[in-house]
Amino acid sequence: MTGITPAPFTVADYRARMKRAVRSAAGAGLAGLLVAPGPDLTWLTGYTPTAVTERLTVLVLAPGRDPVLVVPTLEAPDAERAPGAAALTLCDWTDGKDPYAVTAALLDGHGRFGISDNTWAIHLLGLQRTLPGTSYAALTDALPMLRAVKDPAERELLAAAGAAADAAFEEIRKVPFAGRRESDVGRDLAGLLRRFGHEQVDFTIVGSGPNGANPHHEVGDRVIRPGDMVVLDFGGLKDGYGSDTTRTVHVGEPTEEERRVHDVVRAAQEAGYRAVRPGVPCQEIDRAARAVITDAGYGAHFIHRTGHGIGVTTHEPPYLIEGEEQPLVPGMCFSVEPGVYLPGRFGVRIEDIVTVTEDGGRRLNNTTREMVIVE
Repeated sequence: MTGITPAPFTVADYRARMKRAVRSAAGAGLAGLLVAPGPDLTWLTGYTPTAVTERLTVLVLAPGRDPVLVVPTLEAPDAERAPGAAALTLCDWTDGKDPYAVTAALLDGHGRFGISDNTWAIHLLGLQRTLPGTSYAALTDALPMLRAVKDPAERELLAAAGAAADAAFEEIRKVPFAGRRESDVGRDLAGLLRRFGHEQVDFTIVGSGPNGANPHHEVGDRVIRPGDMVVLDFGGLKDGYGSDTTRTVHVGEPTEEERRVHDVVRAAQEAGYRAVRPGVPCQEIDRAARAVITDAGYGAHFIHRTGHGIGVTTHEPPYLIEGEEQPLVPGMCFSVEPGVYLPGRFGVRIEDIVTVTEDGGRRLNNTTREMVIVE
C-alpha cells in the first residue's frame, strides 16, 4: 500500500552533497561551513549522534580541504560507522583537550563561516573566543536552499512517506469521532503513522469545532460532537524523510456555510498547486491560493503562509510566503496548505506535499480533497 523503500544512500551520495555544500558556500562568499549535530549533519554525512551533549561535534567544510568531522574520542566509533564516513576525515579529541583549538586549526582565522542553526551557543562562543577574527552566519540565512532541491532518491522517500500518511488518513476516517476526545483520535493517528512505517511522529493535530480555528491546536480533551468540523493535520519521518498532510472532515452532515468554506479552501489549494512550475517565485504560490480565499470574502481569516519545504525535517526552506522571490526549481518539495479559520466556530485546512517537476508539479498526497463525512 505504501510502496517499496528506496535503497539507502551511498558514500557517493554523501560525498556529492558535501561537495555541493562547499561550492554553495564559496558562491555565497563564505570561507566554509561548520555543521553541528542536527538535520544538516545527517543530510551531509548520514551521521546522527545517539546523544547531543556539551562535547563539541562539528563537520568542517571548506574549499580546497577534505571534509573533516571533529568528534569526541568516545563517540568516534559511532561516527566511523556512519554511511558517509568514508567520504571524510575524522579528527577526534579527548576529554581534557580544547576542542575549539582542535577546530581552529582547520579554519581561516579571519574567515566568515556559515554555521548550522542547531549549533549550541556555547560552541559558537567557544569558536569566537578562540578565533576572534572570524565571523558567522546562520545557514538558514546564508544558504537557505542548501537542502531544498531533492535528488530522485530523496523524492522517492518523500513519496513513500506521503503514501504512508495517506494510508493513515484512509484508516482514520473509518473510526468513530463523535463522543471521543481529540486526544483519542490523535493517538489513533499516531498509531496509524507508525503502523504504516513512520519511525517518528512529529505532530497529530486534531482540531474539532472551535479548536479548528487555531491552526496549531494539536490535541486536547475536548469531546468531539456531532456537527463538528475537525481539522486533521499529521506527519513525521519515515525512513528519515517527512510526511505532512491535512484533511478536514465533518461529523455528520455539514451546514451550507461549512460546505461553502470547505469548497473555498479546496479551490484555493487547487489554485496553489496549479501555480507550481519551474521559475515561478515562491510568493506566487501564496498569491494564487490567497486570491481565491480573498475573493470569497475570507481573506482576513487566512492567517499563515501557504507552505513550507520538507525533507529530513518536516519544516524547512523554501517557504511559500509573500516577499519570497526565490524561484521554484525542479526537485523542490513543499506543502501547499491554505486554510480559513473562523474564531470560536471552526476551521478548514487542506494540505498536500508537492514536488516541482520539469513542467509543473506533482502531488505526493492523493487522498480525496472533497468533504469527508465521519461518524
